[in-house]
Amino acid sequence: MSRYWNDDTIYSQPTIAELKSRVRQSNTKAAKKDLAYEPIPAFTRRNICTSWWGQAWCTNLERYADFENRLSRGKRYVKSGTVLDLKIKRGKVEARVQGTRRTPYKIEIRISPLSEEKCSEIIEKCGRRIENMESLINGEFPIELKEIFLEKNGLFPSPKEISFNCSCPDWALMCKHVAAVMYGIGVRLDENPFYFFELRGIDADRFISVALESKVESMLSNSDRNSKRIIKDADLVELFGVI
Repeated sequence: MSRYWNDDTIYSQPTIAELKSRVRQSNTKAAKKDLAYEPIPAFTRRNICTSWWGQAWCTNLERYADFENRLSRGKRYVKSGTVLDLKIKRGKVEARVQGTRRTPYKIEIRISPLSEEKCSEIIEKCGRRIENMESLINGEFPIELKEIFLEKNGLFPSPKEISFNCSCPDWALMCKHVAAVMYGIGVRLDENPFYFFELRGIDADRFISVALESKVESMLSNSDRNSKRIIKDADLVELFGVI
């Protein structure tokens, strides 16, 4: 390690063409070894993500000053297709990213699970605003509810709830390979928003069922109150001629 730190060599960044060439070589080797890679394909669109969940993930990531220095390089890497493999499991992400060296770097990112207390608090805030699972997954709910998800102590993780490790020699808090994987998570959320709940250790089915139960309980608690929308018998006669 001392040899690395005492080396005065200036390490240049590989070009996109060089990265893509190494990606092809790594994929060929992986295929020969029957390794089941789940890549983030290269793309040219301006926005990394297209769905509400994917975009919200990236928005949350980019608002933290702790990460901003390396995010631009991470964008370049993920768009170039260097994320050869990205698997989301309960509370963590395991990935491989092609870098300067021939052998892809191994990355592990861990996301702290949402506490039961915190989850219950969020359900209480938003339970009466989510109609069904489909609206939750599609991000089709009121703007103020979306703000609850993204606010401090909301559903999306803060820097202190994220830890990561990369096999590259970069000493930075977040290297470009980790940054690429962080953006790659957003792409995965475009494909399947349920991955978000998997990362945060939340049972999505239970989350929505509890939210709906809260809504039903609220409706039942008001069942004995007269509503102005209820038509009285006398008004029915006047409206429809019912005798």
